[in-house]
Amino acid sequence: MSAPTRSDPSATKRGPGRILVLVYGVFALAATARAGVQIATQFSDAPIAYLLSAVAAVIYCAATFALAKATTLSRRVATIAIAIELIGVLGIGAFSYAVPEDFPDATVWSHFGQGYGFVPLVLPILGLLWLRRTR
Repeated sequence: MSAPTRSDPSATKRGPGRILVLVYGVFALAATARAGVQIATQFSDAPIAYLLSAVAAVIYCAATFALAKATTLSRRVATIAIAIELIGVLGIGAFSYAVPEDFPDATVWSHFGQGYGFVPLVLPILGLLWLRRTR
């Protein structure tokens, strides 16, 4: 099996791309589960925060599937999803410090992903760099 070429869309799921897909998959699962539980049991406590957790879950799912599919179209979807993710983690991270009463519980992107070891802040940067490197 040869190494992926720069024009090979499947390069996103080979080598380090496998780890990236795995990490995105873990975050997709974790964010979906957390948002589901929060919305089902505590929605009235922090509706904005919990809905944003659900949005993050959808974005992580989209990025995971797009990176794993690794076609020309899915690369575009992954790039858009990961760019939105980066904007989201930066915006929600800043917003959670500016209006802390709207975030009584941690969400995936609140405080720039502090509750997740800041991985949500680093992950989209790595994802975009990987997509750029393998384009």
